[in-house]
Amino acid sequence: MTDALIWIYFSTKVSSPHPKNILPTIAITLGDPAGIGPEIVAKTLRDPRLPKGFRFKLLGKKSGHGITLGKNTQASARAALNALEEAAQGCLDGRFAAMVTAPVQKESIAYLHYDFVGQTEFLARACGLPDDAAVMILTDPKLTVALCTNHCSLKDALARLTPERIIYVAKITLQFLQRRGIANPRLALAGINPHVGEAGLFGDEDQRLVQPACEKLQKENIVLIHAPADTIFYYAVNKKAFDAVICAYHDQALIPFKLVAFESGVNVTLGLPIIRTSPDHGTALEIAGKGRADHRSMLAAVQLACKLATAKTKN
Repeated sequence: MTDALIWIYFSTKVSSPHPKNILPTIAITLGDPAGIGPEIVAKTLRDPRLPKGFRFKLLGKKSGHGITLGKNTQASARAALNALEEAAQGCLDGRFAAMVTAPVQKESIAYLHYDFVGQTEFLARACGLPDDAAVMILTDPKLTVALCTNHCSLKDALARLTPERIIYVAKITLQFLQRRGIANPRLALAGINPHVGEAGLFGDEDQRLVQPACEKLQKENIVLIHAPADTIFYYAVNKKAFDAVICAYHDQALIPFKLVAFESGVNVTLGLPIIRTSPDHGTALEIAGKGRADHRSMLAAVQLACKLATAKTKN
């Protein structure tokens, strides 16, 4: 791999199920080259479980001037940002059927773009949409969670939470699950406060924000179960009582999700006109270049991107 932007094609040696034998292209960004992105991408492309009938285009840098494994630099941040921009534009132009993004270092990119808070929000802006158009969902056979707010402080998350936002996320989550073959998805929402507020004793957000959303959804024949966060994940994971749990803020969703699906979970961005998936972990600078990175989450992200791209062409 050279210091310049990498354009590598990987084609499966099978007949294509798509028109005129043209294989759909999935863009894969290498993420921050100082981290484990290049390693997990390389391992994924060598894995026999890689989906057939697609070609994969790699975007980014593996090495180059100013890039040092395990160290945040402006050069590595620029490489990650350039790849992200190219993948997003390619999806919007129709050159790519979907994009899969390796992890980036948010702090490093923020030095280049002061308002950068995450790839999810960046992609919303790239599509000409506000940040809150994008919905972050993390999914695995064991658990699926959807976030009403993404990368912000807890204080800001509560300020941004509205009944309308809960309804928007619930509907997008419902559609996502239906596209994945669940005819009648069972949705739940984790209580914002302990014991869903104990009738206002521990705060009024559950009564003031969640209940109106549940009532409006009910009128559209969408059931959203509102239950305490300290038990809802037990029922979702161990009893399979729900197909997805909607959460008010980032860590409310990601702590239980990563506890049960850290090695295989996938981050999906919904609400945009493009398909984007990503592994559910970060750059892991401390093990970069040591050959120890687990690529299962990246493989799962590629597999899901291919499934979503195939489903989109059929609709």
